Amino acid sequence: MTDHYTIHPRVGEAEGVDFDVGPADDDGAVALAPDTKPSGDAPAIPLRAPAELDKHTRVELLKEERKIAAKYHGGPMWGYVAATWGGYAVWLALFPLTMLDLVPMWIAFPLATFIATAGYIPAHEAMHDNIARPGSKHRWVNEWVGKVATIPIVFPFSLARLMHLQHHYHCNDPVKDPDYPDEAPGFWSAWYKTWYNRQPGVDGTINTYKRVVAEMGTPEAAKALKDTIMVQLLYMAVLFTMAWSGYAIEAALVWWLPRHIALSYVRFYLSWVPHHPREGRTGRYEQTKVFKSKIGHFLSMCMETHAVHHLYPGIPNHRTKAAYYELKPILEKRGVDCSAL
Repeated sequence: MTDHYTIHPRVGEAEGVDFDVGPADDDGAVALAPDTKPSGDAPAIPLRAPAELDKHTRVELLKEERKIAAKYHGGPMWGYVAATWGGYAVWLALFPLTMLDLVPMWIAFPLATFIATAGYIPAHEAMHDNIARPGSKHRWVNEWVGKVATIPIVFPFSLARLMHLQHHYHCNDPVKDPDYPDEAPGFWSAWYKTWYNRQPGVDGTINTYKRVVAEMGTPEAAKALKDTIMVQLLYMAVLFTMAWSGYAIEAALVWWLPRHIALSYVRFYLSWVPHHPREGRTGRYEQTKVFKSKIGHFLSMCMETHAVHHLYPGIPNHRTKAAYYELKPILEKRGVDCSAL
């Protein structure tokens, strides 16, 4: 059923920057430039404008919005590469170091948890090709950052990218958005669902991902499913072998528990907080919200300004906050509640 999960084209280009803004609204407000060829490496989202703004105003605001956004696209991304491969080397070293009692578990456990959690951010950049675009001579770096960064959370990059892009294509659609099962009425129920949705037999994230992959019916989806099976088997084999050899505690505190904490943390801050409440919020300027995190911008994985990411996924994660403050007057005119920041 490939028509059920569509791959949207990039729409529009200004000052050499691709803007993944999705299909035009009814009055064609986003038809500011000719379409480029279809691409599945960046998301598209529908444009919806407040009823009180006329077409001319919306077009002018969008032009201004794109001009500002272009300033924040790209930039040096070597930090993501260094953090990924450096973090992975440290995480991998924790296995022999803890097994040989060279590093105590009270150090290894929080360190492994931090690496597993933080690793999703460079993987997220790789999902949107922000480290190296398709066709670039450094494209392999983009792909290997994604593949390496997702090893500690046992979430193969091929599947992670497919599901994340489907989330962007169909954000807050109760059927097509793979992340919709994360929706919960409140703080504590949201944390609970990050764990509950991973349980066998539960109609949560895992089964939703399986359904979406099956309905996509593409070679990429088939490969992602195969990669998932292989990674899961390797993960269980390593844990079993370590436990059988007398290193069950090391296996649990260097990989098993850090992985589950990281998955819950990522799903809470990247999925639930910026998108809640999800129901009916599918318009371009309402899919996400601006919020003030009690633990700060960095520890909330820079998700306070996740709205900018959904508008312009080509803006790297570390630049969304600066972009938000410059875009804020425009976002307010488009009906975005910016009172939190």
